[in-house]
Amino acid sequence: MGSSTLSFGPFLYDPATGSLRREGKPVATGQRPAALLGLLLEAEGRVVTKADLMERAWPGLAVEEGNLTVQIAALRKLLGARPDGMDWIVTVPRVGYRLPRQDDAASAPAGPQPPTVAVLPFVNLGGDADQDYFADGVVTDIITALARFRSFSVVSRNSAFVYKGRSIDVREAAAQLGVRYVLEGSIRREGSQVRINVQLVDGVTAANLWADHFEDGIGGMFAFQDHITERVASTVEPTIEIAEIQRSRRDRPNSPAVYDLYLRALAAIIDESIENNAIAYGLLQQALAIEPENPMILSHAAWALEHRIAMGWPRLGDDVAECVSLARRGLQHSGGDPRVMAHCGMALVQAGKDYEGGMAVLEAAAAANPNDLFVAACSGTAALHCGDIDRALERLHRALRLGPRDPDARFSLTAIAMAELIRGNYEAAISYASRSLALNAHFDPTYWMLIAAHAHLGHIEEARQFLHALEAIAPDVTLESIVAGQPAKDPRRFAPVLEGLARAGMRARA
Repeated sequence: MGSSTLSFGPFLYDPATGSLRREGKPVATGQRPAALLGLLLEAEGRVVTKADLMERAWPGLAVEEGNLTVQIAALRKLLGARPDGMDWIVTVPRVGYRLPRQDDAASAPAGPQPPTVAVLPFVNLGGDADQDYFADGVVTDIITALARFRSFSVVSRNSAFVYKGRSIDVREAAAQLGVRYVLEGSIRREGSQVRINVQLVDGVTAANLWADHFEDGIGGMFAFQDHITERVASTVEPTIEIAEIQRSRRDRPNSPAVYDLYLRALAAIIDESIENNAIAYGLLQQALAIEPENPMILSHAAWALEHRIAMGWPRLGDDVAECVSLARRGLQHSGGDPRVMAHCGMALVQAGKDYEGGMAVLEAAAAANPNDLFVAACSGTAALHCGDIDRALERLHRALRLGPRDPDARFSLTAIAMAELIRGNYEAAISYASRSLALNAHFDPTYWMLIAAHAHLGHIEEARQFLHALEAIAPDVTLESIVAGQPAKDPRRFAPVLEGLARAGMRARA
């Protein structure tokens, strides 16, 4: 070997001959894997785009991206794992690949990274070619809808459709595509009915995380396709989020990596307790010390403070000013991420009282991803306070319809309860608030609605029981602390809630 050889780990690569040796022994490589490896090594740790890689392996030819995915998977299998257990070749979602230098501090991801999901072609169980086209259309629409989420990456259609017509173990497909989660399904036509089964699977363990089926007549195929797309897209995101939180708790309970700090903070925020909210904010501050311009971390730190302000909980400092600052920084770096925009928009409305600016951000977020249930709940709740109530209910009911078991459904349920309370429909308000309470017994606004609705109905004993339950989890709660955290563009909107709380005997001030 001459000085022109390129080395990494136990390997030596000769670009002149395309030959590869491991610890001095020849490694059999095909022509295309060798060409790809050569270009990755020449980049010296920098990202190489998919287009450049395909031009190197298939010069002058038009090939589908899926062919590149297959060759990269073959090359990864050939090289094996690094000493730290990571792949030598790192996927850069939506861009390309890199082979990090060993002396590069970022030679591998600094820790766990947000997950990637692949939507495999659905299996046509009936063999009807017409249903084959329909199944492909559904998969394409689902990929497009999932690509609007930024909390995970989605493998392109071309890469996933390499597996069309092939029988392959989901774990093998996940390994070849470099993904953690796989969405797969099947389609069958029986007479005039079409049935589609869909399931989300852990690509490492093959555990089934979620499954559902859809059935309709062939007469309304386009509407059926739209229904499947919005239902699957709105369910996959929260399912992956829960799986990632559980995996972080199980595999990396004390990890200092930014992504793990984020997941631990998210779990603490969801708990809806005063103590865990403060813990979450502390974890997010640790993450910001590492990545001060990370929009997801900025927006969740803003959310933690906005939540304290809206609930009337004890302050951690100058919460309002800090919350607004975090929200504006998050928007500055958001890159159009609808979830980031939703958190920051709510912070501007709730904490900053910037009603016009916050509502504009929330409207943009809802337009950018109509299938994000949290975004729909945020935009609906803000509209309930500052906009059109009918428009608010339209979004809130849609979020509830698409995600009835979504752990964040408490936001939509409680907001709908408030709308019903505003309109004097106290029994309906109690019904929706009770459903929210069944999902999460620590969400203060749920108790506000139950207390106020019962008080308006004259059920003072029941109202006071819920008031005592609220005071057990938020002992410092007063009418004054609640009012301070609510939007005041139209004070009449929240007045029925306050009147009911006062009738039940809530303290006016500390």
